[in-house]
Amino acid sequence: MAVALLVLLVFAGRLVYLQVVIGPSLAASAEATRTQSHVTLAHRGDITDADGVVLATSIDRYTVSADQATIPDFVPSKRHTIDGKAVEEKGAVGLAKLLAPILDRSAPELAAELSGTNGRVNRNVLLAKGVVPEVQRQIAELGVSAYIGTRLTTTRTYPAGTTAGNIVGYVGEDETTENVIGRGGIEAAYDDLLTGTPGSESFERAGGAGGVRIPGSTQETVEAVPGSSVALTLVRDIGWKAQDAVDKAVAETGADYAIAVVQDVKTQEVLALADSGAIDPNDRSDARVADGSRAVKDVFAPGSTGKVITMAAAIEEGLATPASQYEVNDTYTTANGQSFRDSHSHAMERMTLAGILAQSSNTGTVMVGQDIPRQQREDYLRKFGFGAKTGLGLPGESAGILGSSDGWDGRKEYEVLFGQGIAVNAVQATSVFSTIANGGVRVAPTLLKGTTGPDGVFVPAPVRETTQVVSESTADQVLHMMEAVVEEGSGTEAAIEGYRVAGKTGTAEEVGAGGGLTDIMASFIGVAPADDPQYTVAVFLKNPRTNIFGGMVAAPVFKDLMSFTLQNRNVPPSSSVEAPYPTTW
Repeated sequence: MAVALLVLLVFAGRLVYLQVVIGPSLAASAEATRTQSHVTLAHRGDITDADGVVLATSIDRYTVSADQATIPDFVPSKRHTIDGKAVEEKGAVGLAKLLAPILDRSAPELAAELSGTNGRVNRNVLLAKGVVPEVQRQIAELGVSAYIGTRLTTTRTYPAGTTAGNIVGYVGEDETTENVIGRGGIEAAYDDLLTGTPGSESFERAGGAGGVRIPGSTQETVEAVPGSSVALTLVRDIGWKAQDAVDKAVAETGADYAIAVVQDVKTQEVLALADSGAIDPNDRSDARVADGSRAVKDVFAPGSTGKVITMAAAIEEGLATPASQYEVNDTYTTANGQSFRDSHSHAMERMTLAGILAQSSNTGTVMVGQDIPRQQREDYLRKFGFGAKTGLGLPGESAGILGSSDGWDGRKEYEVLFGQGIAVNAVQATSVFSTIANGGVRVAPTLLKGTTGPDGVFVPAPVRETTQVVSESTADQVLHMMEAVVEEGSGTEAAIEGYRVAGKTGTAEEVGAGGGLTDIMASFIGVAPADDPQYTVAVFLKNPRTNIFGGMVAAPVFKDLMSFTLQNRNVPPSSSVEAPYPTTW
């Protein structure tokens, strides 16, 4: 009797230990063994142009995989038929017969992939990638989720192809998460906004990881939160035209490359940034997809387009007016013995300030600018945006090169007056003209129109800082002076019938591969209509072979692109006739 009582006490103690002491932990461990979870991807936000045209979007695709450890247990059911005939084979052969027509694969080859090799099994054998939702639904209808899994992935696609491809960027796999990550352009610059928050789903399987899902079992679902969509200031059609224009310019002139920028004068939003030979971000086999846009990462001397700043500074400081008179020779020597020449030989000419700009005279510009104190020369360059990043936020952007005036040598202090001795990117150079055309008000350039969150609410981009660089009176005078450049000066090839155009040519010497000033950047930057400025268009050609002068190779490209922009945006022709400043006296 005592022995029986002792046995009962032992069993009771063991029962209490199992149920009370370690019972909860055993139950939790068992549930953890049965519980499976997987990540549900968040939809990456779209990238659109200013008119809502999609430039980048994500489409649903699936990855199909198999668990070789469970496949031998597969037994077909009555619903598993092919062409009305029941599938009788078990295991890998039976599953292969069911999957082969859906995946468009050979059944024997698929059966080999489903079977383990030499007794070794793989719990996650990849069968197919990039499967469309229709195919995934056919697999799901087979009811074989214990053996064959489908996982949602996304494929990023760029419907506009090369148009704005250098700006939109691309995505790549993030090795540490289930998501993709922006690797270039807008995709990288606004990756935090575009990327959503992944969700998760947990459920129980009978018999642990290899079993089928238990209907009605305890489960927890955390919904994925989609990323925000980003609306850009770009206009796809203008971007297409800009791309076509720079590609043709390179083909016709033999230039190394060409860049075009289109900017709204009043908002200073960027409507187009085009690089010749732009790549299609859908093609990841081309390493250039990671290069980014030359419009912000490459820098060069602005050349004669920089003379606009000198003219604005001289007028703003009361040192000259558009009608101020100068006797201009083709060579001029400064007080410190530095000699400068014009692009061509000529006898002494009686030019006004407007005439110096119209004829793009280096010597005349030095004569005008030498009276501007050195520190003021630097101050005006910086106020117009040189020496600082534009704020576009594109990866790889350069701030350009603008040293302190304290370090300028006896030659550079004059070179900066006509756009040499400094370096800028294409957007910086373009923004100078937008500032002049905007009554002297500089607005930080932007590519961002706004964002739309998962709630569907559009949030406009933050208001940007504005700076009154020069007075409205000064800006108007300089703009009017630039009309003479197109009417009778170095930029006549930029004239557009029916519209008043103001602009400036540029031919800058660049340091070549050998170290000397052997390279050329030819350019034209202009505004239209000059009587009611709406858009700024800039064109840059590196080392054109047919002609080095911006007025000959870049101005015609400007005319083509500006004409298209004005028509695309329904800008009416000029309503007033220009009353030009005198260019000679």
